[in-house]
Amino acid sequence: MEALVIASGDGRELEVLTGGDPGGFPWLYHGGTPSSAVPNDVFDQQARDAGLRLITYSRPGYGTSTPRPWPWPRITDDLTDSITILDALGIDDFVTLGWSGGGPRALACAALLPRRCRAAATMAGVAPADAPDLDFTAGMGPENIEEFAAVAKGPEAYGAFLADGLAELAAVTGAGIAASLGELVTPVDTAALTGEFADWLAATFRHAASQGVIGWREDGLALFSPWGFEVSEIQVPVSIWQGRQDAMVPYEHGAWLAANVPGARAHLFEDEGHISLTARLDEILADLKQLAGLRSPP
Repeated sequence: MEALVIASGDGRELEVLTGGDPGGFPWLYHGGTPSSAVPNDVFDQQARDAGLRLITYSRPGYGTSTPRPWPWPRITDDLTDSITILDALGIDDFVTLGWSGGGPRALACAALLPRRCRAAATMAGVAPADAPDLDFTAGMGPENIEEFAAVAKGPEAYGAFLADGLAELAAVTGAGIAASLGELVTPVDTAALTGEFADWLAATFRHAASQGVIGWREDGLALFSPWGFEVSEIQVPVSIWQGRQDAMVPYEHGAWLAANVPGARAHLFEDEGHISLTARLDEILADLKQLAGLRSPP
């Protein structure tokens, strides 16, 4: 995968990775919370196999991407950075996929870039915290319940809360990542956190912590605040992938999105979790291409 630095319109720098099929249809991938752009051979190969050009980046404050000035951002601010990256790479139409905290960013592309975003998918994606008919933290592991309670207290309290766990995040290894996540991982996810995938996920956490808590803090604040758009506005095809064995982003989030994103194609599984769902990436990409009306490679 190729590493790039792309300048934003307000003087910041964005850390970008490209990979997959260089001549393929563009796929913009939004990572979870916390995360950063770290090469992933599995994602790269699956993008190649699907005939897709993979583009991903570290959101502001993660990795080497410059933090934004305050006040804290909304999800739609990340859309602005996505547009900057796509434009810099000469990309017009694209498809997008967001995992976990990246899900709202993919939905923002679908809602606000209907002429460019051909289709979008969320993989264990977060639903809006202000949805009146969703108990946002119900079913989450105690670690996430505690974290979102800190988010609700505001930036200073949330930043202090995250600082307590930063050293562990900055040093986590693939061998220790399941233990570090505690009750956020169910048995099916623990089984999936092995080998090359566990090493990659740990690397994304370590790199995300390069600038301290700032990226993680602003990510959580953006997720818990109004997103800046309504999912009911979405007019492009969307698929929702979610598992019931998910203690990070509970099943009810996926069910809510499936019921509230117009025309959403729901893939809701009883036996999948937050991590294990990534093993279905080839299916997710094939489904995303079908939604976008793209042909499979020969």
